[in-house]
Amino acid sequence: MIFDLSKKHCFFFNELSKIPRGSRNEKAVSDYIVSFADERGLKRKQDEVYNVLIEKPASPGYEDSEPLILQAHIDMVCEKNKDSHHDFEKDPLQLYVDDEGWLHAKGTTLGADDGTGVAYMLAILDDDTLPHPPLQCIFTAMEEIGLVGASHLKKEDIHGKRLINLDSGGETVTTVSSSGGARARITCPLKSEENDLPAYFIGIRGLLGGHSENLINQERGNANLLAVRILKELQLAGVQLNLVSFSGGLKYNAIPREADIVFVSDTPQNELEAQIRHTEKEILEELEFSDAGFRVEFRREEGITERMPRTLTDNILNYMYLMPNGFLHKSMKIEGLTTASMNAGVVKMEEKEFVIEDLIRSAIASHTDTVIRQLELLAEFFGFEVSVGERYSGWNFSDTSPLRKILREVVGETGRTLTERASHGGLETGIFKGLIPEMDIITYGPIASGAHTPDEKLDLASYDRSFEILKEVIRRAK
Repeated sequence: MIFDLSKKHCFFFNELSKIPRGSRNEKAVSDYIVSFADERGLKRKQDEVYNVLIEKPASPGYEDSEPLILQAHIDMVCEKNKDSHHDFEKDPLQLYVDDEGWLHAKGTTLGADDGTGVAYMLAILDDDTLPHPPLQCIFTAMEEIGLVGASHLKKEDIHGKRLINLDSGGETVTTVSSSGGARARITCPLKSEENDLPAYFIGIRGLLGGHSENLINQERGNANLLAVRILKELQLAGVQLNLVSFSGGLKYNAIPREADIVFVSDTPQNELEAQIRHTEKEILEELEFSDAGFRVEFRREEGITERMPRTLTDNILNYMYLMPNGFLHKSMKIEGLTTASMNAGVVKMEEKEFVIEDLIRSAIASHTDTVIRQLELLAEFFGFEVSVGERYSGWNFSDTSPLRKILREVVGETGRTLTERASHGGLETGIFKGLIPEMDIITYGPIASGAHTPDEKLDLASYDRSFEILKEVIRRAK
């Protein structure tokens, strides 16, 4: 298999690979797409974050058809092997094809996510032989760092109620839903007082963690909340304690694997350890089949001269002990699909504040609203403040989708069956659905693997076949 640049979708992928396009570095590729439109006399708009929107009039016979939107993101994740000297700010990707017909980039990510979708759109815009309804091609920026470009789109700039998102691979796979999300930052002022009590360290270790998109329903332990549970059960057993420090988790969208707490208490060390080991045993039994590596490190700490007041300690532990977390709701239509969750991803102490960073996910806005209200109500009791930022809409599953019906028919004619996949992750499709609730959406793309890693590769045979399927769907979208 060769990478045949005489094929337009291959040619444009190759051209994109010459242009550095990491997230926040999309101006050059955005300008390339603008020039492409200008050279072909196509109406276009480039906004302040380098999204580009291009219009192409309908083919003869399709003038009365509903407009069709194609959409992909122009940025890529920039990762490389340790021995690579590639400079993602200025160097083109070094493409090569292996013996099995997979396209790679030497030592780096390939950018098939989502260069394939961008190249498909450019090839379709450049093809005057393909019959099609009125087309709008939307090229979005900064998808990989939080759907930023799509979040800047305005409803009045979106000219259609049918959308094919090209950021989903598998050739015979389409996504049928995605979660909305909201980041919640929960804070309270830090206070301290002098300490004259013995200090102890608790470390939560051995948990699997993982991405909160597809693993939140697997009953994996949350290190932050398990640490709180251990201290809360000490209190319930009659132990008086004060927090000194608390840190856990690295990212708001990752289930935290580790957490560290230092506290002080006048209870003898052997009694503390006995109660901690009792709770550790209970938790390990609960996690036996989901997170069997769980363990608690416990030791004496020296040199602790300050502590939090008892009231602040109680408020932190009580708030976190009661807050919602993890899997909250599931779909009654799609087996295995989580429809609402919350991840208490990060706990940290900044200069003057105690901070909890959570990610709430749901395809249904009312689920997200409910969790936010729960967090806010608890905050009123315990003296915390809740601020919500970076909220984006979800795309809830619908049985009715004319575009999905067309795609199912076209895939079926190749002798294969379309697989419908639901996602608990956030996709740009949710933002479009939020702007235009009646939008009919499908996702599509070729077979690729290793996204976001230097092992990323694209199946060139699938890249060709998927392009033909996509064109046939467009022909039938009359």
